[in-house]
Amino acid sequence: MSVIRSIIRGTGSYLPSRSMSNSDFEGVLETSDEWIRQRTGIANRHIAGETETTVSMAEAASRRALAAAGLEPQDIDLIVLATATPDNTFPASAVQVQNLLGIKHGFAFDLQAVCSGFVYALTTADQYIKGGLAKRALVIGSETFSRILDWNDRTTCVLFGDGAGAVVLEASTGEGGLADEGVLISRLRSDGSHKDKLFVDGGPSTTGTVGKLRMEGREVFKHAVGMITDVIEDSFEGLGIGPDDIKWFVPHQANRRIIDASAKKLGIAPEKVVITVEQHGNTSAASIPLALDIAARDGRIRKGDLVLLEAMGGGFTWGACVVRWS
Repeated sequence: MSVIRSIIRGTGSYLPSRSMSNSDFEGVLETSDEWIRQRTGIANRHIAGETETTVSMAEAASRRALAAAGLEPQDIDLIVLATATPDNTFPASAVQVQNLLGIKHGFAFDLQAVCSGFVYALTTADQYIKGGLAKRALVIGSETFSRILDWNDRTTCVLFGDGAGAVVLEASTGEGGLADEGVLISRLRSDGSHKDKLFVDGGPSTTGTVGKLRMEGREVFKHAVGMITDVIEDSFEGLGIGPDDIKWFVPHQANRRIIDASAKKLGIAPEKVVITVEQHGNTSAASIPLALDIAARDGRIRKGDLVLLEAMGGGFTWGACVVRWS
């Protein structure tokens, strides 16, 4: 029996031109390049300029994804933008991107699941496509975390960067089996009891301010590996596959130690893991689509490859998707 699948037609990304290396923090904070690298694997991150915003970066990444897909903005009838740093409280950043692209039809909205945002957004767009409400979707992750950082807190400000990534999803027909191209399975989770471990200490309804990011790093690390592997193993079970069947593992790029520990626990070979955290830092919802675009453009990810995506973010939220590349 044929089924509707959401295939990835194209990828795109955008990074601000300004970059900050670990050495830029030396002399300003009590830290060093060695200290940051050992604990996080991060060497560099990109910081949005004065005229760069979540919306402007999302637009740039979207145009590159559309070009890669050989499509025009008018071919899109759904935009789902994952972000924790929107341009405005409202309207949604997604409708602003829609307007900049000149799209006057369809629908667009933001999705907030912090670092898990892209996995949540991809899953959401997939469901709309399967339900027949859209034929082609832009799924975007775009963040300007530099604007919610406490630049005096060395435990958080060295971790994050800005950027955007996007993919074009398109409805296609599959046979309902593992050989199909497109999104094959998604698993999402959340647990609000962990809110105080990773959060922003402001908001319209509480302080009336944007606030700053706060994190209990050890607590996040303690929960991350177990949560990530649990949702991935659930995905494997749902498809009847194992780690050896995965061609590429594209995790959320938060911390190299979390990535390495998760891959080891799952039995995924190191050479299958796409790593960009060293040069980008943690770009939250943008990290997975950024990494996907890099690995697709440099030829690592190819047609037919089985690609595993996973992320965990504040809340906590976490999730995984398995995609057959098209």
